[in-house]
Amino acid sequence: MPPHLKQIFISLPVQNLPASIAFYQALGFELNPQFSDAEGACMVWSETIHTMLLSHSKWRSFTELPLPPAGTAGHMLNLSLPSREAVDAMNEVARTQGGRADVNPVQDLGFMYARDLADPDGHLWGAFWMNAEGAPAAED
Repeated sequence: MPPHLKQIFISLPVQNLPASIAFYQALGFELNPQFSDAEGACMVWSETIHTMLLSHSKWRSFTELPLPPAGTAGHMLNLSLPSREAVDAMNEVARTQGGRADVNPVQDLGFMYARDLADPDGHLWGAFWMNAEGAPAAED
């Protein structure tokens, strides 16, 4: 990997690390053992997008700020997928692997299709497909 390649590492606190690893693997993330141990796991979505699943004790080594209360959301992370079917499949995997599918209403704008899911800890992910060429023209 070139040293100038910009990457993002998203850190998420999780209650049950093995269950979270299994959930993210079922969604299509790959475990990177080089950056994983008993307290955290690096889950790779692409060459530039990684999610760090951290036990609550490991999370506390980075910040003492309180965890958000269960059932609240401070952010949503979005992943582009190659088709509407892939968006549907990701939501089905979330539903069957301990997460929640369709935590928000499905959005179908014709050129864009999105369904939101939550992992077992309630972290929100938006799965979407978009054909930018089909998007409405920008207004001047």
